[in-house]
This record gives sequence, C-alpha cells and structure tokens, in this order.
Amino acid sequence: MSRSADDYRPFSGPQKVAILMLALGEDQCAHLFGMMHEDEIKEISGAMAQLGPVHSDAVERLCVEFAESLGGAGNLVGSYENTERLLTKTMPRERVSQIMEEIRGPAGRTMWDKLGNVHEAVLANYLKNEYPQTVAVVLSKVKPEHAARVLTLLPDSFAMEVVMRMLRMESVQKDVLDGVERTLRAEFMSNLARSARRDAHEMMAEIFNNLDRQAETRFLAALEERNREAAERIKSLMFTFDDLQRLASPAMQTLLRAVEKDKLPLALKGASEKLRDLFFANLSERAGKMLREEIELLGPVKLRDVDEAQAGIVALAKDLAAQGQIEISENKDEELVY
Repeated sequence: MSRSADDYRPFSGPQKVAILMLALGEDQCAHLFGMMHEDEIKEISGAMAQLGPVHSDAVERLCVEFAESLGGAGNLVGSYENTERLLTKTMPRERVSQIMEEIRGPAGRTMWDKLGNVHEAVLANYLKNEYPQTVAVVLSKVKPEHAARVLTLLPDSFAMEVVMRMLRMESVQKDVLDGVERTLRAEFMSNLARSARRDAHEMMAEIFNNLDRQAETRFLAALEERNREAAERIKSLMFTFDDLQRLASPAMQTLLRAVEKDKLPLALKGASEKLRDLFFANLSERAGKMLREEIELLGPVKLRDVDEAQAGIVALAKDLAAQGQIEISENKDEELVY
C-alpha cells in the first residue's frame, strides 16, 4: 500500500498538538483549550486553521509516538531547564525566552496581575526612576491596597507628583497602555525573571540560615567531608548573626530602633564580645547600661532560644536591607572604621 508524502512531512510542535487535539474530538479539545493561556490557544488554533488534510497514517503515527514517549518516560523530572530545552525544539528562541521569563516571574495571567504579586518594595524601587505619568498609569491598574503600599515607599515629592497625575488622569488610551505594558515586560519583568534564577548554593545558604546552630554545624561539617568547595561557597553566602558586624553605625542604629526590645538581651546572651561591643557602641550610655543589666539578669538560657532570637534579628536586618533602609556590606572581610 502506497503512502502519501504527507505522512512523513515534518510537523512543528504546535502542528503536532493541533493534530492530537483534533483526533481527540470536539469535547476533549474544548476541555484542553479551557486550561490553556490565551497565547497558547492562539498559537495552536492558528496551526489548526492552516493544517490542511492530514493522512490517517500520519495521525496514527503521531498518536503512537505520543503514547510511546509518555509510556517510556518512567520517572519524570520537571524543571526550568528541561522545560526550556523542550520549548527550544518547537519554538523560536525569542518566544521561548519570553515564555520562560513569564514562568519565572510573578504569578498572574496579565501584566497587571503579575505586578500585583511583586513585592511593593521591589516595585517601588523600579518605579521611582520612571516618569510620574508612567507610575500613575501603573498604580491605576493594580489593586488599590497594593498601589497604596507602593506609594508610601516612593520619595515624598515624587509620590505627590504621581498623585496629582492620577487625579488629572482620564481614561488611558490603548496605545499608551500598550506602550507602558511593553516597557514593563521588556525591562522590569525581564530583569525580575533573570534574578529569579537562583544558584543552588544561594538556596542552600538560605536554608542553612534557618537551621538551629547545632544542626547547621552538623550539616556543614558533613558537607565539608564530601565537598569542601561547596561547603565554603555556602558559608560565604550565609548571613548569620555575627555578620551584623558588617553594618555601618547608621545601619546598626536603624536596626536597633526596629528590633523587639525583649529579643535583644536574649540574642546578645550568646554573642561574641566583639559583636556585643558593636551593639553597645550604637546605644546611649544609659541604654547600654540597661541592656547589660538585662543580659546579666537572664541567667542560664537555652541555646535554642538564643538561636531563635538571633534568627529573628537577622531576618529583620534582611527585610530592612530589601526595603533600602539599611545597607549590608557585600564583603565579609571588609573592615569598617568607627
């Protein structure tokens, strides 16, 4: 039996999906479309519309190919890298990059949904360098509670200019809105997605930061035996209570104003003399004396409680740094002069 050349013509990824979906029938096809993003629907439906006649042998071959690849997969591992590699085989590199940036970026189908899931400090840090009119458009499109949090983090004079623009703003023309959206996608979301590609050592450093001291010591010692280079890399990335010595005096004073007063004596109970002196140096003589007395009055304390208090202050320091209120020196060996 002769086979047509159509049986062996190379099908693109969207064409293969279109054929399989058509073979499943209208009801299943509609169900699958209902679970897809609008862009995916456009791409696959476009492939369907231009498919033309497909020989039954070709349909059967594709179904068998699909079943074999699914059945022979065994244990599956889903990852960004695997997904990107698969997409590259069926789509242009530019389109793959756009999809991967959207996946790695914040959740949400539209640009404005995604912005609503970006931390207000991160969004404010980006918007403060934009034109007030652009910021006004962005804040008018996100939820009011999110816009309010972003607005409070902008410089006062700039924030007021944005407010005035929002008050004077009527309906935004579609081409202006599209332009703002394109800029956000190309600049802000793209950079945000790239920054989300976390190094495995950074991830482990963050996990180790949240271990209690005994567990941290145990894991690091075991890791040093197996892979000293990885252990050293993780230790260099970890931010511990002792690393608060990297704070300059103004940053330390900001931290002291924000920390819960009942946590400080407990945290310093297990600190080195050098670190204690740094805290005392940024307090008034009277406050420093009172803190020393509180530490003495604590008596013996559980190591677990000390670790918990120190972890809380470290987390607070990180939050303040993320908000731009303090700066933490990147270099652990960098000496500070007081």
